[in-house]
Amino acid sequence: MPPIDLSAADSFLPALELEGLTKVFSVGRSGRSVTAVNDLTLTLKRGEVLGLVGESGSGKSTVARLIAHLHEPTRGEMRLGGELVPRPLRGKALKRLRGRVQMIFQDPFASLNPLHTIGYILARPLKIHGHTGGDVNAQVSALLDRVGLSPGASYAAKKPHELSGGQRQRVVIARALAAQPELILADEPTSALDVSIRLDIMNLLLDLRDREGLSMLFITHDLAGARYMSDRVAVMYAGHLVEIGPADRVIGEPQMPYTRLLKSAAPNPDGYFAQAGMEVRGEIPDLQNLPPGCPFEPRCPHARPVCREGLPRMYDVGEGGHQARCILHDPELAAQPPLHPATLPLPGGRPAALG
Repeated sequence: MPPIDLSAADSFLPALELEGLTKVFSVGRSGRSVTAVNDLTLTLKRGEVLGLVGESGSGKSTVARLIAHLHEPTRGEMRLGGELVPRPLRGKALKRLRGRVQMIFQDPFASLNPLHTIGYILARPLKIHGHTGGDVNAQVSALLDRVGLSPGASYAAKKPHELSGGQRQRVVIARALAAQPELILADEPTSALDVSIRLDIMNLLLDLRDREGLSMLFITHDLAGARYMSDRVAVMYAGHLVEIGPADRVIGEPQMPYTRLLKSAAPNPDGYFAQAGMEVRGEIPDLQNLPPGCPFEPRCPHARPVCREGLPRMYDVGEGGHQARCILHDPELAAQPPLHPATLPLPGGRPAALG
């Protein structure tokens, strides 16, 4: 794909806009439901890498599947390049969206058909999306060369089981590029790989962004990886956006207690955790039985009575659009007495700091 002309008039439009995006899943025949993504509003700029982080169950992977329309949103709006994506999306409109938005999945072996050659796997999206203007074999080889698998013709003749994990993930990236997308949704693209090759894959993604003007949503639970990859970072908890801003500020100076908890759990050479101080308790809440106010309130050592009354709004907390969903940034509300003790036991006895 040729580099995007960032001088064009539409380059000032965001690559992706989500407004009030919500997904509610029904649970069996019980009539109960789970809100996996709750009223998510965010913007991804053209040529930007936006990191989306959170624990398992936070809703971050569901966001990617909603954007790619692997799931139908329950409500909310999505704009791609300023264009409203209609709902329901069917037929040619869905095919067009899938050409503009491509996913890179977590497990490269599971996402590649073991019966087919790499050449067949890459030729298929070229044909589906009408990008076969010349010799298909030559285009497949060029795709493989773009992701660092050279000579491309040699790799095209192989099957997935003949490649290493890192090579398979490069093939998955090449398959995404075959559709000539505007937006890449990278869902934990390095977590299934050996530590020794994770950096290579992240550098490849950054190089593709720089050379081809791609916009990217980089989904991960690894704060260090998010900081390395991302221009901005958004943090999710129990389906809610709880903090967003420049990567260095969100991860270096987190302003929401949950983000501080994530940071505190990062190993470092000085001990088990990156910080020391107050301890926290509990696990991510049951999405079928969320508390009525802030979903982090039961685990938060800074919680105030008002945290049980309703979901806090997003507060402006710093430069570059840094925002956090926490009443501690409202002096009047923060003056209320805390609900929980300052120090709480953590299973396993290891310290996790929020200070």
